[in-house]
Amino acid sequence: MRAVVAVKRVVDYAVKVRVKADKSAVETDSVKMSMNPFCEIAVEEGIRMKEKGHIKELIAVSCGPDKASETLRTALAMGVDRAIHIKTDMRTDQELQPLAVAKLLQKVVEKESPELVLLGKQAIDDDSNQTGSMLAGLLNWPQAGSASNVTVDESKTSITVAREVDSGIQEVKCPLPAVVTADLRLNEPRYPTLPKLMKAKKKPLEVMDAASMGVDLTPRMEVIMMEEPPVRAGGIKVDSVDQLVDKLKNEAKVL
Repeated sequence: MRAVVAVKRVVDYAVKVRVKADKSAVETDSVKMSMNPFCEIAVEEGIRMKEKGHIKELIAVSCGPDKASETLRTALAMGVDRAIHIKTDMRTDQELQPLAVAKLLQKVVEKESPELVLLGKQAIDDDSNQTGSMLAGLLNWPQAGSASNVTVDESKTSITVAREVDSGIQEVKCPLPAVVTADLRLNEPRYPTLPKLMKAKKKPLEVMDAASMGVDLTPRMEVIMMEEPPVRAGGIKVDSVDQLVDKLKNEAKVL
């Protein structure tokens, strides 16, 4: 069985995000970038499936500028077999939007013919949580989102997925091929060692031009302005419950 895992390069989760002076977008120049945490979990799940013998080949795909290849090299160092870089200079947090990404991934799926596509349930830069669902719709494949556990049937014709929903854990069974999006509790990703990072440089990485793939990349929406949240005011101590209720009611206006 072959699987494709999609990964995205985003501002590192530990970095304090800053808005550009012109309020047009988040500042990314001279900012540490890394693999989206949800994508990292999807990569780890694919590698674990490969280690169990469910998957023979795992292919990582990323859309983005030249430096997106660094994210793909990280996936290769973790244990992915080969990678595909769909190259574009469009900002992946604003201009290259979920529908366009889903259509680009559809082209890769048609080319590689995998039985499973793994993605993070969302990216921490735009928090859209749409690409996996859109890809499943375009492919007319079943989808299991927000996965916290994935079990491959012995016949390798179906998967059972535990999904995190508002009421608890929902268990669904999907025939293959299928699309699965990873939630935080699916696993804990491994960290690639330096020797594996060096070996990853020798693994195949194919580059494709997004503009030549016959996909309409036109953004469906435009970001008008971005602002940082207001600075949080300092807390105060109150002497009694009555005083607390009074301040919540008359000053905070939350009661």
